[in-house]
Amino acid sequence: MPIRTVTSSGVSRRKFLIGAGALSIACAPRPAQSFPSYASEFDPVTLPPYGNGTLAPGIRSRMVFNINGLSMHVLEAGFDEPDRPLVLLLHGFPDLCYCWRKIMVPLAAAGYHVIAPDQRGYGRTSGWDDAYDVDLGAFSLLTMARDALALVEAFGYRSVAAVVGHDVGSFIAAWSALIRPDVFRSVVLLSVPFTGPPALPFNSANRSQAEEAAEDSANNMRAQLAALHPPRKFYQHYYASREANDNLHHPPQGLHDFLWGYFYLKSADWNGNKPIPLKNASAAELAQIPGYYIMDQSRGMAETVAALAPSPVDIGATPWLTEAELDVYVSEWGRTGFQGALNFYRVFVDPSLIAQFRLFAGRTIDVPSAFFGGKSDWAVYMTPGAVDVMRSRACTRMQEYALLDGAGHWLQQEQPDPVSSALVSFLRNNTERSQRP
Repeated sequence: MPIRTVTSSGVSRRKFLIGAGALSIACAPRPAQSFPSYASEFDPVTLPPYGNGTLAPGIRSRMVFNINGLSMHVLEAGFDEPDRPLVLLLHGFPDLCYCWRKIMVPLAAAGYHVIAPDQRGYGRTSGWDDAYDVDLGAFSLLTMARDALALVEAFGYRSVAAVVGHDVGSFIAAWSALIRPDVFRSVVLLSVPFTGPPALPFNSANRSQAEEAAEDSANNMRAQLAALHPPRKFYQHYYASREANDNLHHPPQGLHDFLWGYFYLKSADWNGNKPIPLKNASAAELAQIPGYYIMDQSRGMAETVAALAPSPVDIGATPWLTEAELDVYVSEWGRTGFQGALNFYRVFVDPSLIAQFRLFAGRTIDVPSAFFGGKSDWAVYMTPGAVDVMRSRACTRMQEYALLDGAGHWLQQEQPDPVSSALVSFLRNNTERSQRP
């Protein structure tokens, strides 16, 4: 198994950005341009050292090759002792493996081998196609779960102590545990509840086509939101659009301010985040959710963030996301663009790929599980009733459910100490020695 470790050097990230012609964080929006395809591998030694000098001692950046067709970049901790139980950390959007930096060392100190990959479509992982007109099967949940399985096997493990997923990674972690419970022996979901596979029509043989059509119309979120005054749209539908990548990659306010605003708005720092359980999935109820999820129909995400977020200068330093840390996100997304990551959202609006998930209708997650979210995170409540379904049906062995004070959507970055403690406690209660051949 060829694995390459990327070591530190004195190359300046800013010099690299200038030299590589990447998007300047202070520039005005540019016309659309061509970007390199990530269908081919690149040599990581041509990039600056990962993490902008912010990674704690004990975390290393590596490339691992031949992972379900990918050359996968990972961060790794707890690698200095053999036969440790493995913990796999799966990030969300617009995060990177970098989002786990604050909890990797505590997990390693508790005795675990910790691996956090840049997932398909993200960061320094290559082997994916960055085009809009691409076979979306390459970004389906089943493919992403297969990526996770291939990575575990590449590191010489037959099982993991836990797979932990945040945001989009929560879906992938959940599906991994549902499909391969023999490998993913426990699962922890952060921020986004799991409600199980989509159901097949049940007891519908004697229903008329008119009844079916009426139900479809009542469940049409897109039409209901568009009928509001002012008209609204769901952010996932926008992320599935052809225009979304350019809007995020070349925002009018510059990539630095856009990303800072996006992270800030979904954190506990923004006083507009006061989430409550919704009564139902009607447009009127959904309209209570802030504009970064239920968007103004006339705006892109960049314009939405610009309208809602204060200036970084007005706020000053954000303790949980420093300028040096934010620069990691700016440089990585400036280099890759967002289309690969956005293709994952398109899976949820592709009927053929949704149909694939129904093969698992009725299946549940039967390994030990836990859910942790932020008290200031709307993602916990965005799907009405999701928490109750997760706790009562979708996860049959859910041992813990907790919402953390002082945390919004980025809880492992906003409140790393409570998250680390909760994960270590869960792991110690459930770890079986991960098996090697």
